Amino acid sequence: MIDKKQLHILLYATTTSAFLTPFMGSAVNVALPIIANELSMTALALSWVATAFLLAAAITLVPLGRLADIYGRKRIFLYGAIIFTAASLLCVWSPTQTFLIVMRAIQGIGGAMIFSTGTAILVSAYPAGDRGKILGINIAAVYIGLTVGPFIGGLLTEHLGWRYIFVFTAMLGTIVIVLTKVMVKEEWVGAKGEGFDLAGSLLYALALFAIMYGLSLLPSWMAILLIVAGLICFVFFIFRQLKIPFPLLNIRLFLDNKVFAFSNLAALINYCATFAVTFLLSLYLQHIKMLTPSQTGVVLIAEPVVQALFSPLAGRLSDRYEPRIISSIGMALNVVGLIPLIFIHNDTNISHIVICLIILGIGFALFSSPNVNATMSSVENKFYGIASATLGTMRLVGQMFSMGITMLVFAVILGNNTISNANKPLLLQSTQIIFIILAVICTAGIFASLARGRVHEK
Repeated sequence: MIDKKQLHILLYATTTSAFLTPFMGSAVNVALPIIANELSMTALALSWVATAFLLAAAITLVPLGRLADIYGRKRIFLYGAIIFTAASLLCVWSPTQTFLIVMRAIQGIGGAMIFSTGTAILVSAYPAGDRGKILGINIAAVYIGLTVGPFIGGLLTEHLGWRYIFVFTAMLGTIVIVLTKVMVKEEWVGAKGEGFDLAGSLLYALALFAIMYGLSLLPSWMAILLIVAGLICFVFFIFRQLKIPFPLLNIRLFLDNKVFAFSNLAALINYCATFAVTFLLSLYLQHIKMLTPSQTGVVLIAEPVVQALFSPLAGRLSDRYEPRIISSIGMALNVVGLIPLIFIHNDTNISHIVICLIILGIGFALFSSPNVNATMSSVENKFYGIASATLGTMRLVGQMFSMGITMLVFAVILGNNTISNANKPLLLQSTQIIFIILAVICTAGIFASLARGRVHEK
């Protein structure tokens, strides 16, 4: 039995790691225009700085979570922190855009090892009566990371340079490594002796990579071939998961549980419709509105602050009322926040952007906590780990597709060009088209959210 001191150290380590990845992602978004200028990156290459992390994390999240269950959650968590920290340090010395993108992908693998195990470790270590409080602290760290990321990222970029974002994350990563390695002696293994589906992992990885890379190459024939190949791999992956005794992803949960299936679909759509917003607005604010990185950070902070404030309320509401109703209202508010962004132009007032971000923050808060509540309430205790990993996968894949849509539009409109004064109208046109697509996707998500059915007993 783990003692109280180790429990506290474990909470510090996992909470710091929960802060790390959202902080880094939101901080890097603010720095993107400066990175593009220093490393002579095109708009399409720049989108890979965000996408490489997401793609690597999405590809490896489920397999690494499965390996952690078989070989030890603390072990995988510690290795993930080491990989993430080492990649962050190497990002500091990035001489070229290719090197930075590769290091971001390695960061993504480390990040997947961290957030596929952190929550599972807390649930394994703490008694049932304390789990809600502990998970609340862990989730709060995620929102704090999202909230302070744009602000601190903007300050670091403007006064010290974008590379110091990675210095800061490496320092935090080092703290996580030391706490976990030196102070935590316990290990947690949930599926010792069970098999690992290597072939399924490869099919899953090939499917996601082919689809995402294909989107970035459109409208070429090679792009279409890659996307088709990716979809074929994904079909084979699903059939394989239905047949083998120890699947990576429990497909039967989707087939036999309507609430679980539609809650995950709603999560996928919501993240797909909202994730690229910060990326696009960071480019818009700095290239079109000519704001500094720190000023951009102050504007972008509006959404996560509102998110953090309203999420606890949304969670409590979903305990009293049907989660599908609260989540669907949240999704509808996201549509309301996205539609005005379609009409942004050179002279759009900053207050217009802030109001849209506030609406999106409220919408995301009302959607997210109730949706997690619905997902976890729809399965038995023995499926909590699988349900959590599946929901995490939907989040990452949704974020990845959001960036995939962005890359596709950039590839068609901007092509292989850097963002300069000459093609700022093309950047604006691309941004408007992407917001139209995201608003349409989000509208479809309202119906997916409503279709899940009841969670609470009458």
